[in-house]
Amino acid sequence: MVQKVDSDPGRHMQNQSAVEEFILLGFQGQPALLFTAFLTIYLAILLGNGLILVVTTCDSALRTPMYFFLRNLSGLEICYTSVLLPKMMANLVTGDLTISLQACATQMFFILFLGATECFLLAAMAYDRYLAICLPLRYMMIMNHRVRARLVAGSFAISFPVQLVQIGLIFSLPFCGPNVIDDFFCDIPPVLNLACADLFLNELAVYLENVLFVIVPFFLILASYVYITRTILRMPSKTGRQKAFSTCSSHITVVSLFYGSAMLVYLQPKTPDKVVSLLYTIIIPLCNPLIYTLRNREVKAALSRLFGRKPSFEVSSEIT
Repeated sequence: MVQKVDSDPGRHMQNQSAVEEFILLGFQGQPALLFTAFLTIYLAILLGNGLILVVTTCDSALRTPMYFFLRNLSGLEICYTSVLLPKMMANLVTGDLTISLQACATQMFFILFLGATECFLLAAMAYDRYLAICLPLRYMMIMNHRVRARLVAGSFAISFPVQLVQIGLIFSLPFCGPNVIDDFFCDIPPVLNLACADLFLNELAVYLENVLFVIVPFFLILASYVYITRTILRMPSKTGRQKAFSTCSSHITVVSLFYGSAMLVYLQPKTPDKVVSLLYTIIIPLCNPLIYTLRNREVKAALSRLFGRKPSFEVSSEIT
């Protein structure tokens, strides 16, 4: 009797060895020390961004478009790190490094969704600075409550369906093993590296997503600051130029850190660097409140009023 030979051994391997969970290697070292470090960072992120949420909501002096966007950015940072850090800390405490395919897909979706939303939110903040500096007489008329609410809602709305499609494409792939992810969260490059299928469509989707959510907002920000710089350089007063630059400095710093680290990861997807990933997923949300408070007298004055203290400096009128 002639034995029937399976014409597709790869399919047989997929059926017999389908991966149901991944192993997140994370950071190797002393679990107690790493847990303490990440817990401290997480609490600092919650405290710093939470204070910005409170002070920009409660203080009437900060109810301007610029601080409306800052409040949304802080809320986004809290959600973003809450997707990552609790799972990391749980892995360190329990020693269980596994994550199911469903949990991995959910984590990846929220990371992509919130990260892409932040890209467009940063672009909206650059547009806000463009209007404030280049069109100051029409600023409040253009950047009214309805417009800024639509800009924020649009940042979320653009990202949501695209990331759903992206997650569907990725997790419809067969994963036959190995199942070890050399990272601390479910990111696109290391997960795709584990798939046993043709990745052309997925790599094309990743490329198009990078263009839409990284390159396009970046060039919108760049264009805004070209016009801003040209306008500032034409100002006759040195004091006016300094005030105008001061209203942009914090945003420029955040954009430089965020886009610089994100591009290092996603424009070279084959070999992602855990340290670089740590920078833009955790360290930048930790630094953002410091950047926006240490460099902003209005926020420092509002924090002083919040805690019942008189500001130790005079708050000068700035372009808001």
